[in-house]
Amino acid sequence: MHAAAPTPSHCFPADYAQGRARFLAAAAAAGAQLSHHELPGHRGRQGEVLALEAALLPARPEADGRAPLLIVSRGVHGVEGLCGSGCQQHLLLDHELLALARSRGVDLLFLHAVNPYGFSHLRRGNEDNIDLNRNCIDFTAGAPAANPGYAELHGWLVPPTWPPDDAVQQQLNQAQQRLGVAAYRRAVTAGQNSHPDGLFYSGQAPSWSNRTVRERLRTHGAQRRHMAWVDLHTGLGPRGHGEKIHAGRTTQADLLRGRRLWGADVVAAWEGQSASEQVRGPVVGCVYDECPQAEVAAIALEFGTVPYDQFLDALRADQWLHQHPEAPAALAEAIRQGMRDAFYVDADDWRGMVAAQARVAVLQACLGLGS
Repeated sequence: MHAAAPTPSHCFPADYAQGRARFLAAAAAAGAQLSHHELPGHRGRQGEVLALEAALLPARPEADGRAPLLIVSRGVHGVEGLCGSGCQQHLLLDHELLALARSRGVDLLFLHAVNPYGFSHLRRGNEDNIDLNRNCIDFTAGAPAANPGYAELHGWLVPPTWPPDDAVQQQLNQAQQRLGVAAYRRAVTAGQNSHPDGLFYSGQAPSWSNRTVRERLRTHGAQRRHMAWVDLHTGLGPRGHGEKIHAGRTTQADLLRGRRLWGADVVAAWEGQSASEQVRGPVVGCVYDECPQAEVAAIALEFGTVPYDQFLDALRADQWLHQHPEAPAALAEAIRQGMRDAFYVDADDWRGMVAAQARVAVLQACLGLGS
């Protein structure tokens, strides 16, 4: 008889190193098949090895790679891994949930720390300042689409000094009034490739994380006919609420597939229903390239933390710090704490809410995928 699963509060790590150690221990205890992918040329804030870990839990001992597959990923936006790692730890220790997946014939694949550098260094971007959810595009087709709206705003979003002076904030306020809130947020967050030192940078080539996730998909998904993906995120929306954002292709057929699995409250960013903007190049989109034979349902589960302006100011401050490593130690630490607070609420009620909603999303997927 299994011991009761720990409460959510005991599953959430203090940092990347603790999250990785706990994930590996929980995955091994659950009998997962583990693979380790070390990020070359970089170390964490504590000098630790940085790696993306994949843990596969087959529903059947004689698994042949053809059963329905549910992927649960986290840490695409590094600092958001504090939440995602805790949710994954809670899921891996949930013996009833794992037994249900087995009984439904669903294989589970956990991807831990898709962006290990950002997780360890409390950054949203990766080791090259790339936003991984803007990077998974076909670079052979040419440069990503330009975003002239961002180019106009960049100098005010990432000003020469931090905190910014009143004149900078006035320029941003005027731009928002001129463009309207929706267009302003779209210009800032949809992705850009003109400023490598800016926010939401798409990159000019596939990142290490992009390539590594694709390799895992080819290994574990090449023969699947049915797949689902829950990608865990934080930062946008009401505190503790998990918005189910359709993460598949921008078609009504794909959206309906997601709603059949997770419910009518799955929203489409391209229809203006979400707290998030529609982006080009999300990590989940790799599945359509690497597993074209599969029918896929996918959501990003976005847990709200702080008001939008605090979320954006934390990113602006972090980007300024990235360009100014000489910043005073006290200011640098305050900026890092601001990033942590913007993407992870250090409170038991919030941890309980997000862990419970992640569990429900996984249960729904297992029930919908399985036989």
